[in-house]
Amino acid sequence: MAYKILFTKTAEKELSKLDKQSAIRIINFLKSRLSFSDNPKSLGKQLTGELCHYWRFRVGDYRIICDIQDDKLVILALRIGHRKEVYK
Repeated sequence: MAYKILFTKTAEKELSKLDKQSAIRIINFLKSRLSFSDNPKSLGKQLTGELCHYWRFRVGDYRIICDIQDDKLVILALRIGHRKEVYK
């Protein structure tokens, strides 16, 4: 069972601002590892506090904040950015 990867406009904009090599690594992670995982939550970490409904995935120094919708088999990328700035 494969999950469908979707991006918010914010995530698309943040991804386009990254250097080409980092963007390719992030897209490869999302399409190859995350979308074909039976349990994508096992590859990430659940956030705490106000963001407790979202999951964080790590690709080098970059973080991908996602909403995993198991009932629809959708992973919605909300934010993509450097680990210093993505949580602000």
